[in-house]
Amino acid sequence: MSYANPAGLPLVDATTPPVLTLTGPLTRDRVGGLCDDLRSLLEGTGGAVVVCDAARLGTPGLTAVDLLARLRLTARRGGGHIRLRAPDPALLALLDLVGLRFEVEGNPEQREPPLGVQEEVESGEAAV
Repeated sequence: MSYANPAGLPLVDATTPPVLTLTGPLTRDRVGGLCDDLRSLLEGTGGAVVVCDAARLGTPGLTAVDLLARLRLTARRGGGHIRLRAPDPALLALLDLVGLRFEVEGNPEQREPPLGVQEEVESGEAAV
């Protein structure tokens, strides 16, 4: 038996996770509303991951840390998790300081060096 190849590209079921855009300035009143938005995104899509776009979050502070901690808890209670997109490096440092670690979109996993990066060698040794 022979089969003809179908025309065009093969069908791929690509699922793009929903995005929750976080904008500043943050207030304590908005935190509850954003948690409700996250909960409805998780329920509406049936997905396990929601990307939180933190590019326009503003100056990192304890309100941002509180928001992300509550969003993380809300996602876990809903059977999913969140991934950060474009967070400010100062926000990541602040989250690290308080002991909260988040998956960041586009970054290599922790403890794995990015591809193509050479480690520093002693002077006089050949680079590998």
